[in-house]
Amino acid sequence: MELPRPPYDPELAAVLPTLDGRAPVGMTADQLPYYRSLPFPSIEEQIGDRPVRCAHHTIPGYDDARIEVTVLSRVDHETPGPGIYHLHGGGMVMGDRFAAAAPLIEWVLKYDAVAVTVEYRLAPEHPDPVPVEDCYAGLRWTAANADALRFDPTRLLMFGGSGGGGLAAGTALLTRDRGGPALLGLLLQCPMIDDRNETVSSRQYDGTGVWDRTSNLTAWTAVLGTRRGTAAVSPYAAAARATDLSGLPPTFIDVGEAEVFRDEDVAFASAIWAAGGNAELHVWSGAFHGFYDLAPESSAGAACVAARESWLERLLVRARR
Repeated sequence: MELPRPPYDPELAAVLPTLDGRAPVGMTADQLPYYRSLPFPSIEEQIGDRPVRCAHHTIPGYDDARIEVTVLSRVDHETPGPGIYHLHGGGMVMGDRFAAAAPLIEWVLKYDAVAVTVEYRLAPEHPDPVPVEDCYAGLRWTAANADALRFDPTRLLMFGGSGGGGLAAGTALLTRDRGGPALLGLLLQCPMIDDRNETVSSRQYDGTGVWDRTSNLTAWTAVLGTRRGTAAVSPYAAAARATDLSGLPPTFIDVGEAEVFRDEDVAFASAIWAAGGNAELHVWSGAFHGFYDLAPESSAGAACVAARESWLERLLVRARR
């Protein structure tokens, strides 16, 4: 029986028909190659004529594999400033390190930051723990090369959205538990963190929106296989499984009211507060998954980006004191 659900914001609802064939709604495993084949703007197209330098490196990943990272910095960059480590979205099953890189370019220009975006390996070809361990390897490489990359290692923050947000949360738990690189902040946009799919919101949005329950189950099955939904899932793979969220850096979490991830993300923020941590949470009325990227000119999209930028600005100002 279909559950009642919050309606889409009218301005955002008007965008949904334009996403037909591009938004992974009702995605099954056999459809994954199609969604992987959809074109995304290259990093060169995203940079355009702005004065941003792009350098590619091959680094050690998990289990002796080699993975790629790309470093973005201003052409005139000299003085060490913030470092931003980025994990791309795509449900851990699609996308590449240049997906949704636009904010990185903006932050490189605005804050003279150095941004590193990692090509972690994707499921199902590389199931858990490969994706999160690749992300942790990339974080360690980034921190270890702070001097060479010219950023301040005391001002390193991690950013991820959707599947990348889930990996960022898992990587933050890994670096906390292993005594790895310290993080100034953790920026999570609509993170994918719960493989169990038992929340109300995970049942409200199926066959509608941008990333629905069916797509979510498909992706988590690709990542975890038969372990999905069982007690054998690590909190590093699905951060909602964590029972201790103490010791995390200041965290920003936002999510749409009208999407699968709403309830798990609200619960994650609540668990950080319960552990005595600092989290800023925004739930955007009537918003579908990824609305800030797909409809940035909408009123909700603009408000979301403004809130994100305000948090980041405050975090960086405090770090300079």
